[in-house]
Parts: sequence; structure tokens; C-alpha cells
Amino acid sequence: MLKRGKIVIISGLSGSGKSTAIKALEGVGFFCVDNMPVALLPKFLELRTGSDSEISKLALVMDIREKNFVSTYSDVLDRLGKQGYRFEILFLEASEEMLLRRYSETRMQHPLSNGGGLLEAIHNEREQLAGLKGIADKVIDTSHYNVHELKAVILGHVLKAIQTGQVDVHILSFGYKYGIPHDADLVIDVRFLPNPYFVPELKELDGLAPEVREFVKGWDETQVFLKKYLGLLDYLIPLYENEGKAYLTVAVGCTGGRHRSVVIAGEIFQYLNKKTDKINLVHRDVELGIS
Repeated sequence: MLKRGKIVIISGLSGSGKSTAIKALEGVGFFCVDNMPVALLPKFLELRTGSDSEISKLALVMDIREKNFVSTYSDVLDRLGKQGYRFEILFLEASEEMLLRRYSETRMQHPLSNGGGLLEAIHNEREQLAGLKGIADKVIDTSHYNVHELKAVILGHVLKAIQTGQVDVHILSFGYKYGIPHDADLVIDVRFLPNPYFVPELKELDGLAPEVREFVKGWDETQVFLKKYLGLLDYLIPLYENEGKAYLTVAVGCTGGRHRSVVIAGEIFQYLNKKTDKINLVHRDVELGIS
């Protein structure tokens, strides 16, 4: 059963909400183990697979608390993957400011605090776990979630991943001046397109306005780009699904996230929405600035 389903591995930075995540999954029937030593994972899966009370939903928290975790997780997961096990890796992180605040509120000790300061321990952990973050199926920045919101995000993602093999596509427009989204899987820069900001009658509008959409879509380079990029997504999305990826964030950026990125993200959404109902669209910075 476990080889046919997905095993959820929750990892990430200390103080990022892993305890909340595992409790959320436990509440919907997952068999949960916190602080599972990665070296014991193969034996644990062997025992569970061969038992009479075989389980179908398994969630494990594995992280820096285990001394040898960083040096061993890659080899262990690769070996298990070749044996047919499928893992959904969720990596939780938070901003430096938020982690400092959470540790101050709880007065807990960071697992890497060896006489140095808390900030040093946070930096050290972030650096050590960079490789795991890079292979995670989903990176979740919990900085602005409360406990209830984080539970909803975790359950929404994991339950969809288990119920269907179809990837959940999230289209996001943004402005580079406000930073690239942390959870983006694919980032496309559309600052090469003509900018409506320099057209006086369009400057104060945004990419949701018909006049701005007409302007951005009216250029030959826009149509050529859309044809090529939509074709690339048609090629990539099934490959991500074959690899068991449950959630794909496609981020579209321009300078301020107000004009060009909004139009192009909308076009991508309309195109993919004809192929799947597992898709949503968010314009992150449309109210913040100019593009």
C-alpha cells in the first residue's frame, strides 16, 4: 500500500511550523512520526509494508534535530525511490525576523545552539538544509500564517496530492521590485514586453483593464512569446505529474507587478483552465506599484 501511495516527509527550519503540520495530518487519519531518524526509515517502511495492519497514509517529520540527517537523507531517499516508494517532501521555512520572534515567545532552544547566538544557529540551519529545500516538492513560507491558516494550507496541499495525480497549478503575477516569490517553481520575466506605464492613458490602469490587456497582447512579440511559453507548459506539466509533483507555481514577473505580468498571467490561466480545474490565479502586487 505504501509503495502505491505517497509518503509525506515534512522538514525545514526549526520554528517554521512542522509540529503544526504533523498535527494537522494526524487529525485527518495519517500515521505520524515526529523526529524519525532517516537511517531507520528503510526498516520502518519494510515493517509497515509487511504488517497485517498495513497503513496507507504516512507522514514523517525529519530534520536537523537528528545529528546525521544532512549527511544521510539524500542516499536513503534515493535508495528507497529506486525500490518504488514515492515521497512528497514539504519544506517549511520562515523569515529570519519571524523565527527570532517565535523563539523569543516560546523560549525554546534552537537545536544548533552550541554556545553561539540564535541568529547564528538559524543561518547555519538554513545553509545546511539548502540542498533538501532544492529537491522539495513544495516549499511553504509560514511567516505570515497563523496556526489555523497553516493547517489549512498543509491539508489543502497534501490531500489534493494524494487524491489525484494531477498537478495543482498556481499562477502568480508579481513585481520584481517587491521580490521574487519564495515558492515559485517556474519564473518567467516579461519585462521585455512594451510597457503600458509609458502610455499616458494606460498608466493609472492595471492589467485587469481591457485597454491594458489589448495593448500588451497587441504586439507580435507577445503573441510569439505566448505560443512558445504555453507550448513549454504543455510539455512540462505532464512530466511533473509523472514524477508525482502535486503543486506547481508558475510566477510571471514585470517591474512592479501591475501591468504586463498581470496580463500574461491571466492569459496563461485562461489557457490552462481549459485543460484542468486544479488551477488558480493570484495577482500579488497589482495594488502596490507600477510595472
